[in-house]
Amino acid sequence: MANKIIATQENPNGIEVALTADEEAQRATDISAAEAEKTADATAKSEKDALKASAKSKLIAGEALTAEEADTIVL
Repeated sequence: MANKIIATQENPNGIEVALTADEEAQRATDISAAEAEKTADATAKSEKDALKASAKSKLIAGEALTAEEADTIVL
């Protein structure tokens, strides 16, 4: 079970207390959501990088770009 530190004026260094069942459940939910967001961000970045690489190779070869490829290189 995880703990939290509660700091007050009477206890400026804080007091360590156990999380309640609801706080534990929320913590688990938050961790799962953060991991899912991190995975989604990594996937989006790799897709964008692949699209940029495709656009670059087409530009070098003199081929036409798709609108999505063109959007990646427009500043």
